[in-house]
Amino acid sequence: MTDLYALTIGELAPMLRDREISAVELLDAHLQRIEAVDPKVKAYLRLTPDLARAQAADADRRFQAGEAGPLTGIPVAIKDVLCVEGVETTAGSRILAGFKPPYEATAIARLRAAGCVFLGMTNCDEFAMGSSTENSGFYTTHNPWSLDKVPGGSSGGSAAAVAAGEAVFGLGTDTGGSIRQPAALCGVVGMKPTYGRVSRYGLIAFASSLDQIGPFARSVADAALVLSAVAGADPNDSTCFERPLDLSQLEAGVKGMRLGVPKEYFEVAGMEAGVRESVEQALAALQGAGAELVDVTLPHTDYGLAAYYIIAPAEASSNLARFDGVKYGLRAPRTESLLDTYLHTRREGFGAEVRRRIMLGTYALSSGYYDAYYLKAQKVRTLIKRDFDAAFERCDAVVSATSPTVAFEIGAKTGDPLAMYLNDVLTLGGNLAGLPGVSLPCAPAGGLPVGLQVLAPQFREDVALRVARAYEQAGVRAEVASVA
Repeated sequence: MTDLYALTIGELAPMLRDREISAVELLDAHLQRIEAVDPKVKAYLRLTPDLARAQAADADRRFQAGEAGPLTGIPVAIKDVLCVEGVETTAGSRILAGFKPPYEATAIARLRAAGCVFLGMTNCDEFAMGSSTENSGFYTTHNPWSLDKVPGGSSGGSAAAVAAGEAVFGLGTDTGGSIRQPAALCGVVGMKPTYGRVSRYGLIAFASSLDQIGPFARSVADAALVLSAVAGADPNDSTCFERPLDLSQLEAGVKGMRLGVPKEYFEVAGMEAGVRESVEQALAALQGAGAELVDVTLPHTDYGLAAYYIIAPAEASSNLARFDGVKYGLRAPRTESLLDTYLHTRREGFGAEVRRRIMLGTYALSSGYYDAYYLKAQKVRTLIKRDFDAAFERCDAVVSATSPTVAFEIGAKTGDPLAMYLNDVLTLGGNLAGLPGVSLPCAPAGGLPVGLQVLAPQFREDVALRVARAYEQAGVRAEVASVA
């Protein structure tokens, strides 16, 4: 029998329903797997075994009563930026050490209602600011496929947990690629929904006009199932829409679909030859499955990185102003005044990357520079959105690599912020335009995972997932890493 920790939701749900296994047995299999491999991977910041055991026992009662759904009893890993009531939630930052939210994120509440089992909080770049999970205030997560490599970021902990068999699925957040890029580097499926598809209530904010919550999984069907569970309008989030989410055509294939291939995404700086070759093989497989490949252009791609790293830090500088040591989290001891408390707390609590982005954002919003930087960046954002609108007039979805590189060695880019930021060059356009996107594994390069990205028009997650599923059937499937 295959190890329980290596199975998908689609494989586990009927086993639980038919009482071949219990939710408690499934939980135990994952806790044993975590005990065996997480000392090497370091995907989790903290586990919640007592909560998980209570939820697993409740799931078994639901099955006994015939009240279970497709996610009942399924273990999930939660990124440490999503508030879980009564569970320490720190956004990977020392400044929130000890903070236990008195409320729950809407996405988490919906998973709880569905009967999921919460394994724990996963590591991430501090306040989701990073592309490698090396900016965590606690420690670095390791890529399960090669422990000297990064897992990507900022949701590297959730991606690594799913890849290593330490969770059946995970939740992450995507501000500039923070679900899709670690999904690519860890060889799993990662879904960024349309901005406004999933409520952001209870998400510790980084950049409020860009952040979006989404799933990690080991199959496209699993990702679609989780998305269906967490999506939908929420009165606590005025930017969250009630739009139909019809995923009934997931298995319809790509015959007759037109898939856009943007030349700019194959010409970005630092694109590795192995990544290019793998993605070209994936495009050929989609063409063989009946899709038509068409050339499209996204002419403002070169400006996306600069625009993103003005807009996101500007919003961060506002969002992070609340962390001052007064109401919760870290407070610097023995200070002489209130201002001194603010300064010492933020200096001690925030890491270098967070301080860098706060300073960049504050500068961009300051008097005399707002028009020159922030306002201009927002105009570029509009142009990027128009580029995608024009492309989607010629195609149903845009396909490309997710990351220009495979996973790189831990420490290789920490001294060069620009080199680190370039990891998001193929994903951040989807955030600026508010688009849904999926990353799924294609053929590995040099023994390391490579991601294929599918971007679709706003609120057409069904299209992105349909294309991804068609490739999954014709190409590479996500597997559990051996954690050597």
